[in-house]
Amino acid sequence: MASAHCEPAGAEAAAPVALKVLVTGGFGVGKTTFTGAVSEIRPLRTEAAMTEAGRPHDDLVGVEAKSTTTVAMDFGRITLGGSTVLYLFGTPGQDRFRFLWDELAAGALGAVVIADTRRLEDSFPALDDVERRGLPFAVAVNRFDGARAYPVGSVRTALDLDDHVPVVPCDARRRESARDVLVTLVDHVLRTGAARRVAAPWDEGRAAGLRTPR
Repeated sequence: MASAHCEPAGAEAAAPVALKVLVTGGFGVGKTTFTGAVSEIRPLRTEAAMTEAGRPHDDLVGVEAKSTTTVAMDFGRITLGGSTVLYLFGTPGQDRFRFLWDELAAGALGAVVIADTRRLEDSFPALDDVERRGLPFAVAVNRFDGARAYPVGSVRTALDLDDHVPVVPCDARRRESARDVLVTLVDHVLRTGAARRVAAPWDEGRAAGLRTPR
C-alpha cells in the first residue's frame, strides 16, 4: 500500500543553498547583538570582559557602558525560505584583532556592515575591507536609544556609498529587523550576480519571496 505521505510523482525538494555572510563594522556597533538576535541556533560568542589594560587601545566614546568585547568571532545561523541557510560570521571590532579578518572573510559571498550614526567614521575600515575584496554588502544603520535618526540619503552621502548599495535602518536587538537586513543583502548579492556560481538554483523571485510580510 502506498504511503499517505509519499510526495507526488516528479516532486523534488529544493536543494539547500548555504551562503557565508560576514557581519562587520566598528567597535560597539551591535554586531554581536545582531547575530544573537537573528540566529536560530544558540550563537557562538567569544566575548571577554573589558579591562583597564585595554582602555588605551579601545575608543569608548559613545559606548561608555560597554563592558565586554568580541575577541575572535561571533557565529550564528538562520534559514530563509526553508532552503537557504546563511552562516553568519561576526568580526571583532577593535583594530588589534583585525588580523582575524582574512580568515573570517574567506569564502564569504556578502557582508552586512553595521553602522552607528553617532560614530559613522568608525565604519570606514570595515567598508574599505569589503570593497577591497569585492564583496557585495549592505549597510545596516543600527538605531540606538537616544541617538538622532538621520535619513537614509544622508547616511549614504556621509559614508560615500554608491547608489546601488542597500542602506537599511534596523534595530539589531529585534529578530525581524535583523532578518530583513539579511534578506536585503541576499537579494543584493543575487542582483549583482556574485552568487551565480554557488547559488545557481536561485532567482530573484525566490529572493523576493523571503521578505517579511508587511
